[in-house]
Amino acid sequence: MYQLDFSAPSSIYFAGIGGVSMCGLAELLADAGFHVSGSDRARSRLTDVLESKGIRVFYGQRAENLDGHIDCFVYTGAILPDNPEYIAAHEKNLPCLTRGQLMGQIMKHYDMPVGISGTHGKTTTTSMVSEILMHANLDPTLSVGGIFKDIGGNMRIGKSGYFVTEACEYTNSFLDFAPKIGIILNISADHLDFFKDLADIRHSFRRYALLLPEDGCLIINGEIENLSEITEGLRCPVVTFGGTAASDYHPSDISYDALGRPEFLLHGPDGSQRRFILQVPGEHNIYNAMAAIALADRLSVDDNIIIEALKAYKGTDRRFEYKGTVGGVTVIDDYAHHPEEITATLKAARNFPHKKLWCIFQPHTYTRTKTFLKEFAQALTLADGVVLADIYAARENDDLGISSATLQAEIQALGKECHYFPTFDEIENFLLENCINGDMLITMGAGDVVKIGESLLGN
Repeated sequence: MYQLDFSAPSSIYFAGIGGVSMCGLAELLADAGFHVSGSDRARSRLTDVLESKGIRVFYGQRAENLDGHIDCFVYTGAILPDNPEYIAAHEKNLPCLTRGQLMGQIMKHYDMPVGISGTHGKTTTTSMVSEILMHANLDPTLSVGGIFKDIGGNMRIGKSGYFVTEACEYTNSFLDFAPKIGIILNISADHLDFFKDLADIRHSFRRYALLLPEDGCLIINGEIENLSEITEGLRCPVVTFGGTAASDYHPSDISYDALGRPEFLLHGPDGSQRRFILQVPGEHNIYNAMAAIALADRLSVDDNIIIEALKAYKGTDRRFEYKGTVGGVTVIDDYAHHPEEITATLKAARNFPHKKLWCIFQPHTYTRTKTFLKEFAQALTLADGVVLADIYAARENDDLGISSATLQAEIQALGKECHYFPTFDEIENFLLENCINGDMLITMGAGDVVKIGESLLGN
């Protein structure tokens, strides 16, 4: 396998350089003196940032993009074997690394690499950890899976030994990482276009936990079913967080303000008690915060700094993000694309002042929609009214005989108002006619459904 040498920077080409994680790694290597270039299908906010830093970006993926001097070709799971750049790289016998392999090598360059994993909550928890470490003036390098306004993007390059990144299980990419401290927020069935079943997913998280060294630590949700299957026999200490005293970290005296933002008393493993106030809504964010606090404690961050940092944390793009108000209708956007995420988001929204709660949901991938059809329907009944957009296919070509009309029928069978329109224009027209002053409208999904709310707001 090709090995990066930070003392002798080489020329690295990124296929899919505009991806959230890829652009951050490209920026990091460029800052370290590597000659970085790459390609993506189209210009974006992220590729604009890269170009502003002097990184050459090709738009359209073609074999001739690799005609210059390249020492290593880096690609993601979205780059398939029939990709012209992938083919050209192999024809030229270029050393190749997956994004996960590259991330693992970069993590080894730091004294305290932290990998934050789990089916849900990675971006929020990574951002919370980032907020804490920045408040503590630890000058961390941060790789966030979304746009975190406090760092002006998704990447912050620090000069200390602290490195924090999300660790995604899809395609088992996190098994190439090299964390010293690992967080596992939760383990649920997802990405079943890659994993066989939940047991297969659990096996991967077990392998991830086994990566941690003896002087490291695993911070894990103590409510994960059959927890010992993940933690038994690990070389490192294990710290748990959860809703009851059975976990090392657990909350009590939970209350919510008028906007659904929680305040709680946190009990620590040493018997300590600290009160926290969050600016992001929902019970699920208490769990994300507990994981971040456990990590901060492990790094010996001062209690007052942790409390103030979490009180200051305002969230990331597309995580219950307030977009604006139009005609008295509050517009929120959220990335939720799994039934458990939808449930958490809509429960949080229930605590937000509103007359009628509208959820405009764009299912993400045919595989996920078919696998969780009934679970999606049940989760969406938490909204007062549901509007469905067409399924966002992402990497998939086979519709598996499923469509948003199928999901609509499931929701209506549960007695819930549900509408389906094939185009965003039709959805916007429906909302303009039916949303009234005092309603809340949430655009939801991992695709481009955010455009509907932004269009209504005139953005």
